[in-house]
Amino acid sequence: MTQPRLDVLCIGNAIVDVIADADDAFLGQQGLTKGSMRLIDEAEAERLYGVMGPGRELSGGSAGNTAAGLAAFGCKVGFIGQVADDQLGAIYQHDVESLGVEFLVPRRGGIGATARSLILVTPDAQRTMNTFLGAAQLLDTSVIDHGAVADAGILYLEGYLWDPEAPRAAMEAAIADAKAAGRRVAFTLSDTFVVDRHGPDFLKLADEGKLDILFANAAELASVTGESDFEAGLAKLAPKVPLLVVTHGADGAVAVRGDERARVAAEPIEALVDTTGAGDLFAAGFLAGQARGLGLEACLKLGAIAAAEVIQHYGARPEKDLKALAGDLLA
Repeated sequence: MTQPRLDVLCIGNAIVDVIADADDAFLGQQGLTKGSMRLIDEAEAERLYGVMGPGRELSGGSAGNTAAGLAAFGCKVGFIGQVADDQLGAIYQHDVESLGVEFLVPRRGGIGATARSLILVTPDAQRTMNTFLGAAQLLDTSVIDHGAVADAGILYLEGYLWDPEAPRAAMEAAIADAKAAGRRVAFTLSDTFVVDRHGPDFLKLADEGKLDILFANAAELASVTGESDFEAGLAKLAPKVPLLVVTHGADGAVAVRGDERARVAAEPIEALVDTTGAGDLFAAGFLAGQARGLGLEACLKLGAIAAAEVIQHYGARPEKDLKALAGDLLA
């Protein structure tokens, strides 16, 4: 097998995040469930944007955040996600490329507006996400760079993008490319609402041997396995994939690979500001370690470091030097 040109190629929703402060009363007035993620149409996006507080506009999207984190760790990384040929689409592409990430899908006209997520952050740092998928859900197989997929050591896919039919087909095609080239496929379950809708599909991917690394958090683990007990959920899901990685909030994270198991504690922080992107950056750290051939504990540690950095400020992209924070782990 040839040495891959890219360490990781990420496929996901290309979304501009609009992040604003809110209190519980505002969430109640808007009929929103704190900590949840819901899909909205363009009209609701415009309405909610009009009543929420001042926002900070940042390029986001789950796999896009992971790509940014990987680049910050010094990895060679590409990103596939659809944006429209509009102002937000140009901003998104510029932001991604400025981080050193290869943006592998051209902006398209005639497909509506670039996606955006209106994220309301309460004083307890919980984020309530309201996402208009727009152009992101129109990613299709015609724009997949099959050569780039085959030339990436790890293909990383976000579960959020599984919902629309066209992106699902595009990701299935990318999985086939990666497997044909002997590359590894990593997948994140993304959210319990995604698991509730598509859990059987994800388990089928695992049963068919199409997933090499599966990321989940404790809630998603419970949802996909039907086990409320964390350890019972691990025992049920771990045999289905070569490598299972589960984050557990303040309790740290666990990785299981066959008979091997590793656990790390959450990194200490000075202040919890915004949990947006915590799982995305954790995946970035873990995959950065995998790309370098590090052991499970070191990979988990890198993930914990990246997650701790991102939850101490607004936005889902790292602001501090992740390579410096990693220290000897990446030496």
